[in-house]
Amino acid sequence: MSARPGDAQADPLWQQAEWHASRKEWPQAIASFQALHARRPGDARVLVQLSYVHSLAGGYRAARDHALRAAALGPRDPAIVMELVARLRTFNAAQALHALVKAQGPLDRIPIPMLLAIAAQYSYLNEQDRALALLDEARRGDPGFPPTLLARAQVLMYLGRFDDAQVDARTAVKRAPELPQGWWLLARLRKQTADANVVAELRAQLQRPGRRPQEVAQLAEALHKALDDLGDVEGAWSALELMCRAKRATLDYRADDTRALVDALIAMPAGASAPAVEGARTPIFIVGMHRSGTTLLEQLLDGHPDVRGVGELYDFTSQMRRATDHHCRGVIDATIVERASDIDFADVGAGYLRDMEWRLGKERWFTDKLPSNFLNLGFILRALPNAKVLRMVRDPVETCFSNLRELFSDANPYSYDQRELAAFHHQYERLMAHWHSAWPGRVYDVDYAALTRDPETVMRGVAAFCGVSFDPAMLAMQQRTRGVATASAVQVRDKVVARDVPKWAPYEAHLQPLIEGLREA
Repeated sequence: MSARPGDAQADPLWQQAEWHASRKEWPQAIASFQALHARRPGDARVLVQLSYVHSLAGGYRAARDHALRAAALGPRDPAIVMELVARLRTFNAAQALHALVKAQGPLDRIPIPMLLAIAAQYSYLNEQDRALALLDEARRGDPGFPPTLLARAQVLMYLGRFDDAQVDARTAVKRAPELPQGWWLLARLRKQTADANVVAELRAQLQRPGRRPQEVAQLAEALHKALDDLGDVEGAWSALELMCRAKRATLDYRADDTRALVDALIAMPAGASAPAVEGARTPIFIVGMHRSGTTLLEQLLDGHPDVRGVGELYDFTSQMRRATDHHCRGVIDATIVERASDIDFADVGAGYLRDMEWRLGKERWFTDKLPSNFLNLGFILRALPNAKVLRMVRDPVETCFSNLRELFSDANPYSYDQRELAAFHHQYERLMAHWHSAWPGRVYDVDYAALTRDPETVMRGVAAFCGVSFDPAMLAMQQRTRGVATASAVQVRDKVVARDVPKWAPYEAHLQPLIEGLREA
């Protein structure tokens, strides 16, 4: 967007700040934006930029503070609001986000691009009903706008409304067949059959010139899923290889960094737990490798009247970033581990519980199902002495193959190469063995195969560990209505199924690098 006379962007200080930022000279960029803020203290756009550059410089507290100050000004300019809601979600500042959205006035006064931007952030927060309300209004304003229909179809999928999601996705691909997400949704929302499938359309879309790697990856994942449904193992494998090559080419990942991080966590002194807080809610952390059954376990727990399932959250990570004043990529990094020795874990735990309250009802227990929180367990167990930790355990080949065939957003960069995936799994097992040793009795392993064969027996053990009574409603999976914004959004709406033949078995010949890597580890 070009600057108008009188805009902050027209000020030479803005140009100077951007020049420094382009050269990654963060202190100078921050100083320039600070000087501009002194001139324009009521300009939310300047505060948003200060938030960005502090994040890029690695600072968390100042970045968060500037975003909150920008939100408190109640900006109405769509460009500023769309940037700001993304910033607020980055910091899990949900209450400020709610207030900013409310300040925009009635939904029918909000431009469609802003409705879509806000809905995306609510969906990331697993507030699918809020997201759907915004998307319904956007569709009312322009019933055939493909981005609205695709965003709405995705949220409807998370809410288990698969037929409605298919209607929106089909309408979108008729109007904009070049958008990969519509075909991806149609492949994912139901099992493909010989009489009804999107294989030809996916192949045609993959042939369109000028496809970006991310688009190729999304279309290839959808083609893999469709051909797998049809039993075409060789075709499905070729599509999966294409997906992995396209996605891996966009990522900067080194297995040595993962090994070093795990080494640092294992070397970290255990330390004492924070004092228990009388009457506090009990968080149930569900951890493990992605695709190990964590969503299934949360869905079962959510059936208990005293347990609220709230999905995959980065709230604990936000508290650690705030305590260490470090804005990292991912759940954790070496800097957070290094700085953690000097933080107040009681304050981390109190902040986590306080900031969770807006999500919760009367339930005393709630789940926090971010699988990669296994990296944070040493901090979680110190900060939250009453927390319960459930770790899903699944056959390594099953788990890794399920990761390999899943296109994640920016998470799990290790999962697109068989050898890197096996190496990551080894580091995961190393770290979990350490947590069991360092915190005996604090982590309860839940076997996925046993859970699918005999869910009642396993859930009785889970309930006893968590301190809740077993309730038969926990087993009524098909009665769940809560949003599930994970890769298992479709599968977990059905009854619990135990497989006689694992999904990876037909691909065994192609999976030898993975199998050998796991065996060597």
